[in-house]
Amino acid sequence: MPKPRLPADFYLSDALPSLKQPIHSHEPMSNQPSTTIKILPESLSTRIAAGEVVERPAAVVKELIDNSLDAAGQMVTVEVEEGGRGLIRVTDDGEGMTRENAQLACHRFATSKLQSEQDLHNIRTLGFRGEALPSIASISRFSLRTMRREELVGTATSSDGGDSWSLSDYSGAPGTQVEVKDLFFNTPARKKFLKSIATEFSKICQVVQQEAMAWPAVHFRLVHNGHSVFDLPSVSIPRDRILQIYGDRFVNKMLRVDHKQSGLRVEGYTVSPYHTGTGRTPQEIFVNRRPVKNTTIAHATYQAYGSFLPKGRHPIFALFLDLDPAVVDVNVHPAKREVRFSQPDFIHSAVKEAVKLSLHKTLPSPIIAPSAERPEQGRGQTDQWTPEPKTAPLSSETQNLLYSPENHAETAASQISRETPPAYSLINQELEVHPLGQVNRTFLVGQVNEELQIVDQHTAHERVLFERLLRAWKANTLQTQPLLIPEPVDLSPHQCQLLVEHLNDLAQLGLEIEQFGQNAFVVRSVPAMLGTIGVSQLIQELAEDLTEWHSTDSLEAKVRPLFASMACQTAVQAGRPMAGPEIQELLTDWAREGYPMTCPHGRRIAFRLTLDELNKMFGRA
Repeated sequence: MPKPRLPADFYLSDALPSLKQPIHSHEPMSNQPSTTIKILPESLSTRIAAGEVVERPAAVVKELIDNSLDAAGQMVTVEVEEGGRGLIRVTDDGEGMTRENAQLACHRFATSKLQSEQDLHNIRTLGFRGEALPSIASISRFSLRTMRREELVGTATSSDGGDSWSLSDYSGAPGTQVEVKDLFFNTPARKKFLKSIATEFSKICQVVQQEAMAWPAVHFRLVHNGHSVFDLPSVSIPRDRILQIYGDRFVNKMLRVDHKQSGLRVEGYTVSPYHTGTGRTPQEIFVNRRPVKNTTIAHATYQAYGSFLPKGRHPIFALFLDLDPAVVDVNVHPAKREVRFSQPDFIHSAVKEAVKLSLHKTLPSPIIAPSAERPEQGRGQTDQWTPEPKTAPLSSETQNLLYSPENHAETAASQISRETPPAYSLINQELEVHPLGQVNRTFLVGQVNEELQIVDQHTAHERVLFERLLRAWKANTLQTQPLLIPEPVDLSPHQCQLLVEHLNDLAQLGLEIEQFGQNAFVVRSVPAMLGTIGVSQLIQELAEDLTEWHSTDSLEAKVRPLFASMACQTAVQAGRPMAGPEIQELLTDWAREGYPMTCPHGRRIAFRLTLDELNKMFGRA
């Protein structure tokens, strides 16, 4: 049925009195801008262009470091205040600039790095001084000091908002120092979208770390609010730089990658399938020393692991690609965070082959696909699964099976502060559970009512713990238990900043964590229902989860991945033998949670056969 037509004299003011023009009028409304096209003033167009380069303080740091590296600096010092909002100062000992070049560098479209249009297709430098500096200067109180080694007097120039520039002599060390104060002081709309000081500084940490990994022969220093965050002296090989940043927790698990193919060299490090994790840090990709994000390279790395990478697990790696700049387009992203290859299929194939060769050279052949949680100490590990108590206490036989002498004291402490378990959603359902055994010390077999269930012991227990944690948190009944021996944990600087920002939030989730030194923390207590837990790995994964907190406003959406990491680290591991009472306990817990078929990370829990299906299989239907 056609909609009724409005009368010709209908006015929007009948519905909205503030509007006084007819809906069919072609005259511009009084509060609309003029349709006349004009050329924007250079000061305004520069600030708009700055938005393409300067999203946040970390982007300024990256542009300035790139310039220092292009100037052959061997010592780069980054000083920031208030997460980069108050001050960013980058100092290098590079070649410096003449007075004429220093003036030109602060104007748009002025650069020493491009001479012709053809150079755009063969870029061998990181940044363009004349591209970034005027954009940064237009939204800050900006100053530049520079001097060449062969000169006695250098040049200083400064500006507030890029409108007018001062010029004077400078007497100091050879090299260049760029100082950026009050970032976004004249663009308040952009400034209000900045995150907290801790978050912005964590982004800066990540930028400096990536630059340091790409240039191990350069000495990098980072200072925040007058305190040294890290000092990375020059080293001869990338492995030593990775050791400086990520420590031996990553280096000891690394496999060397080194492969050449048709003008492409792929170098770096990755981990064996036995050391994959639930987090993606670090996953670093460098193309001609430029840190980038590239789906072709990332996908090829995952493909190299193939079936050796369990669902929900991720490799950690640092890969360096060196190839002809003519076959790489670095101008597909304003901040040059992404690149595009002229032959992406070749790149994908070469990276996949490089990583696969590394895996096959290091591990025995054939490689047996491990479960995600195979214990490093072998099947005789002593950490045991401690199931939650029910209304009736466990029998002495079951307690003997559950608790080994090695963790008796920890178990006792756990039992003292253990919370009363909340009611299950299916608590009133009659359950008949008959444990039948264990396959490969990984899969539980049992009859649950009239169904045959084959259950992954780790994912099932992980889901049970996750549901209990989430339920207790929602009911505000989440209790904590102190650790008998607080465990220290080392983090990379940018992870450290994120954790500091969210210590109070984590305390609300039952994790009491204190900073212990510059980049170290000590865990004082954990949720009581978790029992024995691998604290170090847990905190590493929580730091990874926290990077996504600002992508959602839902508190539950933020909390769920944290509880998932807690449950994963605590759940009974694959490869650990379980006796009949334990199997019955876990299958009962899983059934009472409603037979969930996936763990919080999406991995399958069970394969089930109903009585009807069994009858059909054996011709009894």
